[in-house]
Amino acid sequence: MSTGPRTWEGPSAPERLGLLRDAKSIAIVGASDKPSRASYFVATYLLSSTRYKVYFVNPVVKEILGQPVYASLADLPESPDVVDVFRKHDDLPGVLAEAKSAGAKTLWLQLGSWHEDVARDAESAGLNVVMDRCVKIEHARFHGGLHLAGFDTGVISSKRQLLA
Repeated sequence: MSTGPRTWEGPSAPERLGLLRDAKSIAIVGASDKPSRASYFVATYLLSSTRYKVYFVNPVVKEILGQPVYASLADLPESPDVVDVFRKHDDLPGVLAEAKSAGAKTLWLQLGSWHEDVARDAESAGLNVVMDRCVKIEHARFHGGLHLAGFDTGVISSKRQLLA
C-alpha cells in the first residue's frame, strides 16, 4: 500500500462493468495453488462462474485447478484483456512493464493494492486501470452473484448470522 493521500481516481462502477463486459481473457499474476489464498478463491470463481479464458501466471507453480501455469505474461498464448495482480507493492512496476509488453488492455490491482505512479504510467501507455478492487467481487456484484460468496445475505450486522 502506498503512503500519502490518494489522488488518483479510478473508473466508475458503470466503467468497471464495461471493462468486465468487454474482456474475454483474464491473467492472474501471482496466482497461488494454495486454497487459503485470495487469488485461489478468485480463480475458482472465475473458472466456475464466468465465460472468461483464465490464465495463471506464477514462475514457481506448474498447475492450478487443473490448468497450466505460465512463468510470465510473455508466455501466454494471447494478449490478456485484464491482468489481475496479486503481487506486493514493490513488484507492481515490473508487472506493469510485463503487462504493457504483453499487450494487456487493463491492469487490475486487487483489494489493498494501490500504486499511483503505476496507475499513471499504465494510463499513459493506454491501459485502463482499476486499483483496490476485487475482480470476483466486482463481477459478482454486477452479475447478481454476491450470494455465491455469502456477501449478499440481506442482513446488515456485525455479528455472524445463523442460517436455518
